[in-house]
This record gives sequence, structure tokens and C-alpha cells, in this order.
Amino acid sequence: MRISELSRRSGVPVATIKYYRREGLLPEGRALNPTAVEYGEEHIQRLRLIRSLIQLGGLSVARTREVLDAVDRPLDAFETLGVVHHALPVPSAGKNAKGAKDDAGPDIAVDEAMSDEGASARVDALINSMGWQISDESPHRPALAESLSALGHLGAGYTADDLIPYARLATSTADLDFAQLDGIEDRIALAERAVVLTVLFEPVVRLLRRLAQEDANHRRHHRRTCSQGERPAG
Repeated sequence: MRISELSRRSGVPVATIKYYRREGLLPEGRALNPTAVEYGEEHIQRLRLIRSLIQLGGLSVARTREVLDAVDRPLDAFETLGVVHHALPVPSAGKNAKGAKDDAGPDIAVDEAMSDEGASARVDALINSMGWQISDESPHRPALAESLSALGHLGAGYTADDLIPYARLATSTADLDFAQLDGIEDRIALAERAVVLTVLFEPVVRLLRRLAQEDANHRRHHRRTCSQGERPAG
């Protein structure tokens, strides 16, 4: 297919396709002659992944390139999933609290350093307690420590023991995620599915939690109301 048909079928404007091509996100098509290039179904699949990463996942072009490079490398499934996982955006509550900490002045610097060290120790303790196999280079270790440190500054500190029930739920969620990868033999398809689960499905998990919290609030309120209604007068 020519670029006009590629644009029509993928829903991506021609100018954007050319931009992705210049940025190295989209492979070149097959040259038919000096002025004509042919594209295939693999280009439609690639454009779909690029749009998902940039528009839905919120990745920058540079970060998208890193993920696509990982997908294209001749790695085995374990290595491919590891590279993709570490290339994706890392959430951290510390980023949201940074402005508030900056306004607190320089006197907080020493306390912050001690708090960050304590948070890192709590992360290590949690990982050890769970028996998780996490690499020292994992970006999620410092991100979790940063989030715990930010929570501590807001008076909502969590110990490693406090986090264990949440970690167990996270393990169950991760097992469900990877169950969806079973049976996918193609390395590219495997990596693409991992990207979808990690980046695009994550908001679904967060929203399910919000819905469950809303339901829990109603149930607790209902129990309190019923309990108060059953109390004898006077």
C-alpha cells in the first residue's frame, strides 16, 4: 500500500507518518522506484503501537523510541520483557510532592536525606520479606522509596510491614498480567502485549481500585447507619 492508504487505514495523518519515520519510530517501506514506497501490514501494526504509547501511554518520542528499540532487539522473552518494563514511565508520588517540599526551605534538606535513606531501607525490607527477585538496577526501587518518603513528609508514613498486604495484592495482579502473556510465541507480539498491560491497562487497575474504594465507603456508611439505628434510645 502507498502512504495515503497507510494513513487512511491507520488513522494517522501522512505528515505524522513522515515525522515518525524521520524520528526512527517507523521503519522505511519497500522502495518500488525513486519516488514510490510500499508499506505493509506490519507498518499498520507499528503505527498502532506508536499511537498507543504516545497518545494513551503519554510517552515522549524519545521514550517511545527506547521501547521500540527493545521490541526490535533479538532478545529472548525474559530479556525483552525486562528491557520494556524498565523503559516505561515510572510512577512516583514524590514528583507530586516536590513543589511542596521545595517551598519548605533549605532546612528540610538534612531531614529529607535521612528520610530518603529510611525509605530505601523500607523498600529493601519489603522486597526481602516478599521474597521478590528485583534487580539492583530496577528504576522501581528508588521510585517506591521516593513515594514513601513523600508520604512520610505528609504525615502518612508506611512501614514495610504495613505494605505487605498491598504487596501481596500486587503479586496477584502481576500473576494475572503474565497469565495473559502465556501462549504468545512471537517475541514482538509478546513485547507489544507487555507494553499494553503495563502502560495502557494500568489506568484500568487504578480506576477499579477507585470504584472499589467508593463501594467500600458506601458499605461502611451503611453498616454505621444500621448500627446506629439499632441502638436503644436514651
